[in-house]
Amino acid sequence: MIGELVAGYIGQKIDESDGEGGTLGALAGVATWKVAKTVVPAAIVIGTFALGARYLSRRWKARAA
Repeated sequence: MIGELVAGYIGQKIDESDGEGGTLGALAGVATWKVAKTVVPAAIVIGTFALGARYLSRRWKARAA
């Protein structure tokens, strides 16, 4: 909830910088926050699996050699 408020405030300030209203920027900020809360943890998990697979692959190749 607090994250949405902060994202909305930041989006509003960015949108107001052109001299017009900031409502669209506030909505974009909140939408970006909601997407980021889902995508960033998923990217971390996928990256961890990829790194682990790479590590194991190199380790198995080193043992075979």
